[in-house]
Amino acid sequence: MTKNKITAVLGPTNTGKTHLAIETMLSFDSGMIGFPLRLLAREVYDKVIKKIGLNKVALITGEEKIIPHNAKYYLCTVESMPIDKDLDFVGVDEIQMCADHERGHIFTDRLLHMRGTKLTMLMGSNTIKNIISKLDDDIEFINRNRLSKLSYTGHKKISRIQRKTAIIAFSAEEVYAIAELIRRQKGGAAIVMGSLSPKTRNAQVELYQSGDVDFLVATDAIGMGINMDLDQVYFSNLKKFDGKKLRKLNLSEIGQIAGRAGRYLNDGGFGVTGECKEINAEDVDLLENHKFEEIQSLFWRNSNLNFNSPSLLIKSLDEKPNKEWLRKIHECEDEKALKFFLRNIKSENEKFDDRKLCLLWECCQIPDFVKKTYGNHYDVIANVFKYLSSKDGKITNDYMRLQLMKLDKLEGNVDSLSNRIANVRTWSYVSNKNNWIENQEYWIEKTKLLEDKLSDRLHEELTKTFIDKRASVLARGLKQDMEFNTKILENNEVMIDDQFIGRINGLKLELDLKKGALETDIKSLKKAARQTIGPELEKRIQNIIDTKLIELHEDFKIYWNDFAIGKLTPGKNYLSPNFDLIVDDIIEQDQKKKLIIFLENWLKTKISTVLKSLIDLKDLKEKNSSIKALAYQLYENNGVLKRDQVNEYLKNLGQEERKILRDLGVKFGRYHIFLYRLIKPEAVSLRTLLWKNYHQKYLNLKPPTFGLNFLDDRNIKNKNFMLLCGFEKFDNFYVRIDILERLFIQIINSNNDKNTEIKMVPEMLNLLGCTKNNFKNLLKCMNYKIIQKNDEIFFKYLPIKNNKKTFKEKSLKESPFRILKNLNLN
Repeated sequence: MTKNKITAVLGPTNTGKTHLAIETMLSFDSGMIGFPLRLLAREVYDKVIKKIGLNKVALITGEEKIIPHNAKYYLCTVESMPIDKDLDFVGVDEIQMCADHERGHIFTDRLLHMRGTKLTMLMGSNTIKNIISKLDDDIEFINRNRLSKLSYTGHKKISRIQRKTAIIAFSAEEVYAIAELIRRQKGGAAIVMGSLSPKTRNAQVELYQSGDVDFLVATDAIGMGINMDLDQVYFSNLKKFDGKKLRKLNLSEIGQIAGRAGRYLNDGGFGVTGECKEINAEDVDLLENHKFEEIQSLFWRNSNLNFNSPSLLIKSLDEKPNKEWLRKIHECEDEKALKFFLRNIKSENEKFDDRKLCLLWECCQIPDFVKKTYGNHYDVIANVFKYLSSKDGKITNDYMRLQLMKLDKLEGNVDSLSNRIANVRTWSYVSNKNNWIENQEYWIEKTKLLEDKLSDRLHEELTKTFIDKRASVLARGLKQDMEFNTKILENNEVMIDDQFIGRINGLKLELDLKKGALETDIKSLKKAARQTIGPELEKRIQNIIDTKLIELHEDFKIYWNDFAIGKLTPGKNYLSPNFDLIVDDIIEQDQKKKLIIFLENWLKTKISTVLKSLIDLKDLKEKNSSIKALAYQLYENNGVLKRDQVNEYLKNLGQEERKILRDLGVKFGRYHIFLYRLIKPEAVSLRTLLWKNYHQKYLNLKPPTFGLNFLDDRNIKNKNFMLLCGFEKFDNFYVRIDILERLFIQIINSNNDKNTEIKMVPEMLNLLGCTKNNFKNLLKCMNYKIIQKNDEIFFKYLPIKNNKKTFKEKSLKESPFRILKNLNLN
């Protein structure tokens, strides 16, 4: 007999083995290739149909079957390869997977039994060459060498890893954690995991390939056939959980993944990151030169099963191989499920014929895509078997509708969406099994549409969760020293390459920082903004200087266009405050200095204009000690003194001295000595503000509403501040001091005879703006006796004796300046 022709194309990753197989298959009239991953089968299917059209190409995976009537070429997962077809060409990709402890027996079965009538091609690693040479076939070996160099780059922090890099992790949790870190530091990453549906995976890869993100976070799924433009591959771990235990990766597995770095003639690098330990020098040499330990044996399981009885089926599964380079695979998941159901069914004394036993075995081979909910998978198997072994022999429409209804939800996070997709994949697999389900075509279409819908939503959620578009744009632009397209909109929003980064409030860029933003985020935004924001802020400074449209508010801040540009701080005295700028550090020093000089002059002018009489008093050049003493106390007390506090000095002032002070705006009243121009609203606001700023007290107190002359308010507790504002306290009443003097003049003018009682007239009430009752109480506080005559009210000054202190005596007692008479101010 003529031996079968086998071509073994062996070599490292990225050497074009799969491409050669596709071209070779298409040179024959018919052919089939088995791939290790559904997404890889789909990727090749999409390429081939573009070349030769839909009608000649079939796609067969567990969850998806597209089989045209006149199909000539079949692209399949290894598990789904139809074994009953005579085709010119048969290929199996990643043939070294024969040594995989979970799926190795499937690959080994294809290695031993699948043949093309004209050519069989095996593609994979050189590590399996020794085993292939043991086959009883006409074998040709084609060695494919890597065209570029692969070098070890050592350990790097994730923050220092360059763009066009894949970071490898071995669990979804690790993938998500690394992707989140990259999002915060680099703008984001695309994600590739074996559990992703082809649609989600392709959408994520497109994000990377299109340049929207510069990083990829992947599981070892990236090691098989997925070609992307990667310069570096970094491992966050060199251990993985293989379904049974946590184990170290062997060198060939590391090499398979690391080999994805570099492409064609472009060199690639690989290294470690995070807490992953360095690879030792000996292993690095083997990896860089693609020298891996040869595979000594392949996993095998008997595929010629005996369904005559449960015991014979188990016995045939336990059969041992007859070649020394084959070893029986450990109990697989389908075998575990079979034994579980046979034990349960045996206890129920259910009889099996070979058809029913074969059906149970097929149900046990339904893949557990979800994996996390072990018991749930057995429920699926039990329910499917129950329907298939019933009288009708098919799963009903109602049951399928109920299963998909539970999964047809788009809300939730990445994990919940991934879990739903995994469950939908189970029902896709069931729908694609021949004659398992009522209305099969409908449910195939329904499960595909639902998987696509959930996949789109998962891609959206992955992108939203792990990609910060703005940070990505900035990080890439800054790294490549690109010039950004920066715009400042009319509402002061700042856009960089169509990404909102913040607003210019006054002279400060307020960044739109997201929760958990790092210092690197702030630096990136500032650096990107500097080239455009800097000139805009300079323009605003000049506008402030030219227009002088700024205001000092009661929160001690200087405002321009409703935004603070500076804040007062205490200076050497209360009329000479300092201030701090509220501006962005983007502004250059010379511009800041220009603004400081302008604000200093503006403040000085404002104070000297509004508080001129106080400034004049402060700068008074006078030798007379009584004038100096009075001027000093007026200045220190913000332009308001109780008369009794300085009575001794008033006695020493002649008319000439008083005239000097009157010319400066000093008013000598019955109760107060004050600068009358400082009682005006603008002056009160400014001097109380400056006083509070200097002394850093009364910060929450505000002057009374301007226009009020009289207040009846028991809640006002601070009479010292009220005096500062120009209001004298009488019990729970407060009267503006200049109005108090005008009232006193009215009283004097009404009292020609000092012993005559004074009639209360409406003009007095109108002057104060108070009620008759409040006015009577106020007069009592001022030591006037109230006399009622018919409907008219009179009052007469009558100081109260019997050791009760008068208003004047109280004032003198409370005065902090009663010691002035003891001071020598010469």
